Amino acid sequence: MKLSRRNLVCSMGWPLLSVAILQRKAWAQHAWPTRPVRIVVGYAPGGVNDLLARLVGPFLAERLGQPFPVENRPGAASNIATEAVARAAPDGYTLLLVGSANAINTTLYDKLGFDFAKDIAPVASLCSVPIALLVNPAVPARTLSELISFAKANPGKLSMASPGNGSPQHLAGELFKMMAGIDMVHIPYRGGGPAMTDLLSGQVQVSFGSVASSMQYVRGGQLRALGVASSGRLDVLPDVPAIAELLPGYFAIGWYGLGAPAGTSAEVVARLNEASNAAIADPKISARLAELGATPLPGSPADFAKLIADETERWARVVRFSGARPN
Repeated sequence: MKLSRRNLVCSMGWPLLSVAILQRKAWAQHAWPTRPVRIVVGYAPGGVNDLLARLVGPFLAERLGQPFPVENRPGAASNIATEAVARAAPDGYTLLLVGSANAINTTLYDKLGFDFAKDIAPVASLCSVPIALLVNPAVPARTLSELISFAKANPGKLSMASPGNGSPQHLAGELFKMMAGIDMVHIPYRGGGPAMTDLLSGQVQVSFGSVASSMQYVRGGQLRALGVASSGRLDVLPDVPAIAELLPGYFAIGWYGLGAPAGTSAEVVARLNEASNAAIADPKISARLAELGATPLPGSPADFAKLIADETERWARVVRFSGARPN
């Protein structure tokens, strides 16, 4: 059977068109990015999340050839920002500054407008920021064991400030209370700034705060650090013991990274991951992280996915045990 020239061309047209479409899609992915890529931050300007986004954004812009502007969308412990990114097009032009709160919120909130594990694709971990157990100098305890003894002798008389119900700092405190067998009254604030102000003034006596935001007050003598929640002592606070030295197994850190809407192409995720790892290895950025007491967390998207899964499971137990609820 002979095909006419017209039929032969038509019979070849669809395969050729399909190849052309695939080639165009591959070319578009290879050319990414061709316009600005926004980094959505679920908190107001000035916090650690915002600082990290603005620290790595310019490096990503220089390496990938397009601006990486930061968009602050605060509210509901970062859930508003997370939902916005989960619903964004998976085209590589919207990223989320992911943090510990995202893992906690999975259990803390009964209903969310998204499924974090399914709707946000892990791109790259950036760093971890340790948490310190801080007391106002008026508290008659200079060591962890003295604090625990004082709390047991005076149940309910110590007030423990946090940036809010279900925050990483709050749950670090609940984990400490659980493992030490003590009672402290939790006082939630709307943000770390107000909590720090009242801790400094003595309105509250205890707080678990990020080393990044509290180190200046510890060094200046306005606050006393009795322990750090990392697995070992920190170079920036070498004389402060790890809480795990007294309570084996205690561990609580803040961690941060980048996520993207689920369905973002593997090629785009890989390029972002490579650029993010290069950013935290850059001498200027790593030096700034060190000043904040932060530790770079290089790794693959799969490594970041495992960290998120492990942290989600671990904090779920603390949320359920403590009965923590959103503000």
